[in-house]
Amino acid sequence: MGHSEARAEGAGPFTTRLTWHLAEGGLAVWESRQARKRGALGVRAAERAEPVPQRADRATLSRLGRLNVVASLSFVIGGALFALGAALALRSASATTSASVYFVGGLFFTAGAYASLLQAINAPRPGSRAGTLQSGRWHWWRYEPMRIDWVGTFLLFAGTLVFGINLLNSFLHGLTAQQANRLIWAPDMIGCLLFLVSGQLALIEVCHGSPRVLPRDLGWWIVAVNQLGSALFMIAALAAFTVPATGALVDTGIANWGTLTGAVCFSVGGVLQAFERP
Repeated sequence: MGHSEARAEGAGPFTTRLTWHLAEGGLAVWESRQARKRGALGVRAAERAEPVPQRADRATLSRLGRLNVVASLSFVIGGALFALGAALALRSASATTSASVYFVGGLFFTAGAYASLLQAINAPRPGSRAGTLQSGRWHWWRYEPMRIDWVGTFLLFAGTLVFGINLLNSFLHGLTAQQANRLIWAPDMIGCLLFLVSGQLALIEVCHGSPRVLPRDLGWWIVAVNQLGSALFMIAALAAFTVPATGALVDTGIANWGTLTGAVCFSVGGVLQAFERP
């Protein structure tokens, strides 16, 4: 299948979409999120109004589908447990009980983030001919900093690991305000920042440039809902700073409600992600 030079779109050093004009007429379009989540690219013949998806091989589609199930369920369960932990805190449950629920939820968040990273690592790439996809062998890890999907999912995974430090340290008792801010609040803030940067990259990827509203794009809704959750987590983290003079949080109510609503957003995003599959 002949084609002209591909037209690249994206932002900065990242390419999120490639478009080829086929010699026989029509277009072939590869998009990074479409390839990663659905294992497909679009080919539109000259006489067709809508593109026809050209999919990767069955083995690749199968493993992408399994990873999507793991990621979707993990974010749904992790978000639900974080919401439960915040609800328990609002009802004045013991700190250990809330911390235990948060910690288990954090494990699910980490599993979902790693499954998302594996999707990026093992996503099919554009083949040597326009309108085709090429799959490689399975990898548990690859370093690909020039791919926006890899950077975004890696930062998400790193954020969950940093949150793990925060969640483990939450079991410590008798901390001074300075110790609480260093061991619990600081990792929380770093994790939230990593989530926000990851979400911004995901918006750039799905919009192929500057973020905008794409109400008919399921991928955009998933990314937008998750980014709202990240923003709410950041608000909760800011409110969870321990004031040295009083030994109390800036605002316990905002910290708990921000965590609860942010967690609900990630659960909703996980439900939506179940429909973005090969």
